[in-house]
Parts: sequence; C-alpha cells; structure tokens
Amino acid sequence: MIPWFEPPALRVGPVSVQAFGVLAALGVATGVRATAWEARRRGLDPHPVLDFAIWGVLAGIAVAHLVHVGLYHPDEMRSPRRVLEFWDGLSSFGGLAGGLAAAIVFFRKRGVPLSRYGDAFAVGMPTGWAIARIGCFLVHDHPGRLTRFPLAVDFPGGARHDLGLYEAVVLFAIAALLWRLWARHRLDGKLLGLLAVLYGVARFLLDFLRASDVAYADARYAGLTPAQYGSILLVAWGGWRLGRRAVISTRWPSSS
Repeated sequence: MIPWFEPPALRVGPVSVQAFGVLAALGVATGVRATAWEARRRGLDPHPVLDFAIWGVLAGIAVAHLVHVGLYHPDEMRSPRRVLEFWDGLSSFGGLAGGLAAAIVFFRKRGVPLSRYGDAFAVGMPTGWAIARIGCFLVHDHPGRLTRFPLAVDFPGGARHDLGLYEAVVLFAIAALLWRLWARHRLDGKLLGLLAVLYGVARFLLDFLRASDVAYADARYAGLTPAQYGSILLVAWGGWRLGRRAVISTRWPSSS
C-alpha cells in the first residue's frame, strides 16, 4: 500500500507553485512538442501544431471548468463567482472537448486538414496527458473507493484507489503502444481512433472505482459519471474512425 503524502508547495516570491500545476504544464509542453516532432518526422509542417497550442490550452481550460461546475457539481452554477474561477476545478473530458473544438476551428481557418495530423496527435497527446495525471496523483484529487488493493493510497480515513495513479499508468501504456505502431507504420491514419477507443474503454471502467462517499463527490446521472457518458461517445467516434478507410496525405521523408 502507498503511504499518504502531501508534496509541499514551492514558494517563489509571493507565488505558491503546486506540484499539480508544474506537472500539468510539463504535460502540455511535452504533448505539444512530441506532436510537433512527430509531425516533422512524417514530412508535415510542425508550425500549425505549435501555433495552435496556446489556443488549445485556453479553450481546454475554459471548457474544462464549465464542464466541472456544470456537470460534476451543478449546484455551483448558482454562484457566478464560482463559475468565473476557471483555475479551480477542471474536467479532463471538458478539456478534451474544448481542445478538440479549438483544433477544428484553428486548422480550418489555416486551411490545413486536421486529419493529416491525426496520427501525430495520437502519439503526442497520451504522453503529455500521462505526465499531467502524475500531478493528479501527487495531490490525490481523484479519490476512489475504499479498498485493500496493493496500489491503494492510505488516505486519511482509510485506504482508497487513487484514480490519478491508475490513469497515469494506463495512459503511459497506451502511449507506448501507439508509439510502437507509429514507428512501424501500422494503422497509419487510424491511430487517433485507436487512442479514442482504448482511453474511452479504460476511463469508463476506471470511473466505477470513483468514490461516492466523500465530501466533494462527483455527480452521477443514472449511475454513471459525466466522464462515462463522454467515454461512450469517445469509443463510438473511435470505432467509426477505425472503420473508415484511412486517407493518408502526408509526404514521407526519404531514407538515405
């Protein structure tokens, strides 16, 4: 069993730097750089990815917070101040939806087909996401049910599953698989669909372990969390993407 721990905040002048913020920023930077790097390796211009990053982050944060207060804790919608506190309370699925919407608009305005970069995003995103989830684990903001599982964290009041840890492990495993397929040119044009299916299934199952007996428990709708409904949509989209005929319009770099 993993002992309970609380990483101390780092004071930089008047600013308090938390472990979650550091890992989240590192995850975003890693995901963006990995996506741009892989796009370049496949003969694509990496600048659209790099230019999109700031817009994707801003849209992701805005929608992530709105989903958090609107679906996970709808009672907070009664407080305009709480709604505007965008830095406090984020939903990963909301961030994904916001980032995706921003990407569709941004790439369309640039006149660049987003589908060309699908595989590059598929290998870059889970790597960065896994790093950010380590931040979730360090601050224990995704407590699960009480358990005696060996990887449980000894929370105050009893050992619990820590879904931040579990999701980080799952995402690193998915990233490793996708990097391997990418390197071997397997499922070219379909890796984003595969990522959607793998993560969607994993997240749907993991959310059954999410705690419902804590003070700030997530809302349920017909017994499912908002993320589980999002997972169903994600798997459906991924399955459709995998079933489509892949159209690869990238220029492969010549070997020498």
